[in-house]
Parts: sequence; C-alpha cells; structure tokens
Amino acid sequence: MSPVSETLPSRRSPLVVAGGVFVAFLLSSCANALIAVLAHALGAPEDFGPLEPSSYVFLTALGVLAGSAGWALVRRFSPDPERLLRRLVPSVVVLSCVPDFFLFGEGEVTGVVALLVMHVAVAAIAVPTYRRVMPLSSAR
Repeated sequence: MSPVSETLPSRRSPLVVAGGVFVAFLLSSCANALIAVLAHALGAPEDFGPLEPSSYVFLTALGVLAGSAGWALVRRFSPDPERLLRRLVPSVVVLSCVPDFFLFGEGEVTGVVALLVMHVAVAAIAVPTYRRVMPLSSAR
C-alpha cells in the first residue's frame, strides 16, 4: 500500500456505513444483554429498569447512532480528526456515565456498575467499527 493511500480516508458507500453501524448496534446490544444477565446474577435488583432489554437496547441504538453521527462530523470538518477523537471519545463516554451515578438508590452498586460497564462496552465495539467503515486521516 502506498503512503498516500494510508493517510487519506477512503470513502465507503452509505450502505457499507449503515451496515457497519447496524452491526455495531447488534454486537453492542448482545454485549449489554450479557452484562445485564451477569449483573442480575451478581445481585442487581430484578426490577431495576435500566437493566431491562427495552431500556438498554433503545439507549444502545441511540448511543451508536449519535456516536456515528459525531464520528462523521468530526471526520468531515476537523483538520486532524484522529487527534480530536482521541480526546473526544473518552470524554463523551465519561460524560455519558454521569446520569448513572444518580441511580444508586434504585440499582444499588451492582446495577450502576453494570450500566457503567455497558457504556464502555458500547464504545469498545462501536469505535473500531466506525474506524473501519468511516476511516480517518491523521492530518489534512
């Protein structure tokens, strides 16, 4: 591969991007289902709403879609998207965890920790997928 092709982002078709985002959603939802099952097995309250599939699947879809939109915007408008995303992604994940800390009364420690792990799991699945279907250039 030539040095030029390694630095310039290649353009993927909208179908490939949509398919990648959908795969990220499916894999993230499966990971979150496993986390929820483990959390319940470890003592999270059975009636803790955020660990119900209807809640976390919807929020997973919302997070993956918002992440892909943000990725695309940064990719398009930032002069150095790699550098920006290296800071932005962890910051957004940490900020997305803040509301979970208000659920300790409802979900106890196990339920809240499960939610925090879900955020990290979704990012760990979605970011490599975005990188694959919406590649970045290191600098323009």
